[in-house]
Amino acid sequence: MASTGSPTLHPRVVLATCCLSLLLVMMDVTVVNVVLPSIRAQMHGGFSTLQWVVDAYTLMVASLMLLVGTLADRFGRRRMFLIGIALFCAGSALCGLARSVEMLVFARAVQGIGGSMLNPVALSILTSVYVEPRARAQAIGTWGATSGVALALGPVVGGVLVHWVGWQAVFWVNVPIGLLAIALTLRFVPESRGGRGRGIDAPGQLLAIVALAMITSGLIEAHNYGWASPAISGFLGFGVLSVAGFVIVERRATTPLIDLRFFGAWPFSGAIVIAVLAFAMFSAFLFLNTLYLQDVRGLDALHAGLCTLPFAAGSMLCAPLSGRLTGRYGARLPLLLSAIGFGAGALLLTGLDALSPLGLLLASYGLCGCGFGLCNAPITNAAISGMPRAQAGVAAAIASTSRQVGALLGIALGGAMSASSVRGGVVEWSAFPQATHVVWWSMAVGAGCIAALGLVSTGLRARRSAAAVAALLDSA
Repeated sequence: MASTGSPTLHPRVVLATCCLSLLLVMMDVTVVNVVLPSIRAQMHGGFSTLQWVVDAYTLMVASLMLLVGTLADRFGRRRMFLIGIALFCAGSALCGLARSVEMLVFARAVQGIGGSMLNPVALSILTSVYVEPRARAQAIGTWGATSGVALALGPVVGGVLVHWVGWQAVFWVNVPIGLLAIALTLRFVPESRGGRGRGIDAPGQLLAIVALAMITSGLIEAHNYGWASPAISGFLGFGVLSVAGFVIVERRATTPLIDLRFFGAWPFSGAIVIAVLAFAMFSAFLFLNTLYLQDVRGLDALHAGLCTLPFAAGSMLCAPLSGRLTGRYGARLPLLLSAIGFGAGALLLTGLDALSPLGLLLASYGLCGCGFGLCNAPITNAAISGMPRAQAGVAAAIASTSRQVGALLGIALGGAMSASSVRGGVVEWSAFPQATHVVWWSMAVGAGCIAALGLVSTGLRARRSAAAVAALLDSA
């Protein structure tokens, strides 16, 4: 739908503004991982605290991303975008002011609410401003490439800020960037709305939040209470019941949060599972290795950030390559190459100890970065493959949400699997490398699953299932 606001249209400035929002959100991911040891040292938090500092943010993003897209289409994308930036900046300021673990986790949740409003809404703004197909594709490509740049800058920026200023600076730096984005949005971004108002599935949204919160809480707190404790059984049991309730509600809803008929298409189902697996591996890998570099090997934040550069470089180099391979050969080849990168990188760490050669670590980080960079384009391509044009955007949004769900679960599972090094909520760092071995073997298995799903979800029978679902959706 055409824009309805009054600002003079400058597409490149709009693109730059949307890229700023992505820079904020993506840089925050890698920055926070680098500063976790500094936060633990100052606030004396346990291992589960570090997990919550990361997952409080991701939980909000994963839970609210689909709802925000609907609200933006109904009430205005520019308005929602401004609210998102303001909340993100407010959450960042609260993080910088935090004097307790509880306040920091709360502030991270506020950041997450704001972050959930930025990326999907920014993409909708770009599609409304860039109406010519080729220009739109180039703009979205530039916007997506910003993600790799942010991942690369995050560890280095975080390391420099922690080294020279303190961990609070990694949150304060978001505020001036966010204020600049607000000023540019008010001046240059036009208001736009979706062509047709879509109902809000409140019961489905509530059940999705409860399910993710309960399962995440159970996994993170298990090493504090014990797997057999009533609290953990309650968390996980209630989470599973919420998932079952969500499926029942979505089957009956007039305007469901997620149309379950999509999952009848093998390419879509495969893309969703691959997205969860890939981002779970990414988040667990970054979380555990950042702790290992600083608390086991004794590196400061700056040098730990520099050590993660091969991951970011591999992601930056392989992301555009993945787009070209996907456009030319389809999703299968880049997914198989992604699985090789993830699997090889994980296998190099299965013998990790305190004295592992730095070259081996850097090679592992680079391979995993390549695997991560190669998976994103085929995930989106497979998710929308064969879908009717009117449903392609919804399918892509669900794929984006599944990425966040994977990142959320990766932190929780990574911590749960390596919990043998935790005693009374405190990590015995001498035992930490050995405790992570199960995570690296699990990553290798996950990479094999990505390869298998890449083969199954891109074959002839998969394409037929997608065509059948498309026909069903068109006839509805």
